[in-house]
Amino acid sequence: MTEENVKKQYNKMMNTSIPKLVTEMALPAVISMMITVIYNTADTYFVAQIDSDASAAVGIVYTIMAVIQAVGYGLCMGAGSLVSRMLGKKENDRANMYASSAFFVSFLIGLTVGVIGLIFEKPILTMLGCDGDTIGYATDYATYILIAAPLSCSTFVLNNVLRAAGQTTFAMFGMGFGGIVNIFLDRIFIFNFGLKTAGASLATAASQLSSFLILGFVYVTGRSVVTVKIKSVSKSFKDYREIVLTGLPTIFRQGMGAVSSALLNKQGVTYYGNDAVAAITVANKVYTLVRNMVLGIGQGFQPVAGYNFGAGNKKRTWEAFRFTALLGTVICLIMSGVILTSSEPIMRWFYKDENVVKIGVQTLIYCAEVMPVLAISTYVNVMYQCLGFKWQATFLASCRQGLFFIPIILILPRFAGLSGVELTQPLSDLATFMISVPFLAVFYNKHINEKRKRQ
Repeated sequence: MTEENVKKQYNKMMNTSIPKLVTEMALPAVISMMITVIYNTADTYFVAQIDSDASAAVGIVYTIMAVIQAVGYGLCMGAGSLVSRMLGKKENDRANMYASSAFFVSFLIGLTVGVIGLIFEKPILTMLGCDGDTIGYATDYATYILIAAPLSCSTFVLNNVLRAAGQTTFAMFGMGFGGIVNIFLDRIFIFNFGLKTAGASLATAASQLSSFLILGFVYVTGRSVVTVKIKSVSKSFKDYREIVLTGLPTIFRQGMGAVSSALLNKQGVTYYGNDAVAAITVANKVYTLVRNMVLGIGQGFQPVAGYNFGAGNKKRTWEAFRFTALLGTVICLIMSGVILTSSEPIMRWFYKDENVVKIGVQTLIYCAEVMPVLAISTYVNVMYQCLGFKWQATFLASCRQGLFFIPIILILPRFAGLSGVELTQPLSDLATFMISVPFLAVFYNKHINEKRKRQ
C-alpha cells in the first residue's frame, strides 16, 4: 500500500465520527464472526444427524480446538493491539515487525501443537472424557483439526492484523469465504462421501486453508496497510515477550475455555450422560452466536481505540467505548428476547430426542436471562487489552471461564445436579459483569477523566 493510502487510513481513523467509524469497522467483523459461528453450527447440525454420540464427541474435541485457538487468538490479539497503537503513533516499521513476528511464530507453534496432538491423540481424548461410544467419532474429528493447526493459528494473525489496521472488509472476505466453503463441504463430506465426523473436520480444515490463501493474497499483493515479511521478523526476545504479554488475556481466556469445556463435558456426562453433553453443546453454540456478535462489535472498537489512544486522543477513545457498549447491550437485549421465546424450536431444529431438547431448552433460558450484561463485561476486557494494560486485562479474561466458572462447575452440580451444570456459564457471566464495573470506573478515573487529573 502506498504511503499516501496509509496516511489516508490514519486520517480516517482519527477524524471520522465515532458512531460511523465504529459501525463501519464492526459490521464486517460481525459478518465474519457470524459466518464463523454459522459454519461451526453447521458442523454441529450435520453431526447431530448422525447420532448423539457423534455430537458429544465433537463437543469433547472442542477442548482441543480451544487450545489451538488459545495460541492463534493470543498471538493475533497481542500483535493486533500493538499494531493499531504503533499505527496511531505513526511507527509503521514497528507495526510491520510485530505483524511479521507474530505470523511466523504462530505457524511454528501451531505446527508443534498439531504434531504433539496427533502423537498422543487417543490418550488425550480419553482423558477428556471419551468412552467406547465416542472415542471413534472423536478421533476421526480431531485428526484433521490437528493437521490444520498451523494454518488455523497463522490465519488468526493475518486476519486480526488487518482488523487492527482498520481494514475490516478484507478480513471479512478472508474469513467469510472460508466459512462458506465449510458449510458447502459439510454435507458432501459427512453424508455423500460417508466420512461422518471425519468429514466435518475435513471441511473445517479446507475452510481454514481457503481463508489462509485469501488473506495471504491481500498481503502478498500489497493491499494491506501492514506488511508481513521474513526480513521484518524481530530478532529481539523483548518484542516476542511484548506480543505474548499483550495477548496473554486471550491466551488465558481461550486456555481456560478449554479447561472449562472439559469440566462441563465431564460433569454433564456424570449427571445425565451423553444426552446432556449433546444438549449443552448445542445450547452453547447458540449462546456463542450472540457472544460472537458482541465480540465482532468489539473488534470494530479495537482499532478505533488503539489508533486514538496511541495518538493521545483519550476523549475519542472513551467516546468509542460508550457507543460500543450501548450498541452491544441493545443487541444482547434483542437476542435475549428472541432466545427466551424460541428456545424449544431452536433445539428441535437440531434434535428430536425429548431428553436432549428439554436439557437444551433449560440451558438456553438460563443463558438468555443474563445475556443483557454480556456486552459491558466483554468491552471492558477488550479495552484494557487493546490499550496495553496487560495484567488487568489478563485478570478480567480469566474470570468468565476460569476464576468463576471452574469453582462453580465443580461445586454447584453436587447440590443442584444437572441444573448446576446448566447454570454454571450464566452465573459465571453474571459474576464477571459485577467485577468488570469497578474496573471500568477505575479506568475512566485514571486514564480518561481530565478534571480529576488536574486536581
